[in-house]
Amino acid sequence: MSFSYLRTVHFADTDAAGVVFFPNYLSICHEAYEESLSAAGIDLKTFFAETATVVPVTKSEAEYLRPLACGDKLRVTVKPTVLSDHSYELRFEIARLGPPEKLAARVRTEHVCISSQKRERTPLPAALAAWVEAG
Repeated sequence: MSFSYLRTVHFADTDAAGVVFFPNYLSICHEAYEESLSAAGIDLKTFFAETATVVPVTKSEAEYLRPLACGDKLRVTVKPTVLSDHSYELRFEIARLGPPEKLAARVRTEHVCISSQKRERTPLPAALAAWVEAG
């Protein structure tokens, strides 16, 4: 099941041309990712410290389908998928709400779990694995 996050494009998201600056699509997706984890009961304030795990992004790609401007209302969907016992991907779709609703971008990120002390790959912590598998 995917998670949906509603957001408004802010002036700070845009560039001199008045459209969302391309790296800010990733920032918006990351906000949706954090909200999805929170909605699943994962307390980000303590989760990473308690599990001694960090989850860096190892790959990202984006397809920009139409510009977004300040004031546009968005829905960002997040769909996690397991890649291995220590990694997962997130697929995001950013839609500009209408009428008519229009798909504005598709973003994909890959994440790998590593020990914060040893910097070696480690299996997904139970709560994170459950979140990914429920996706």
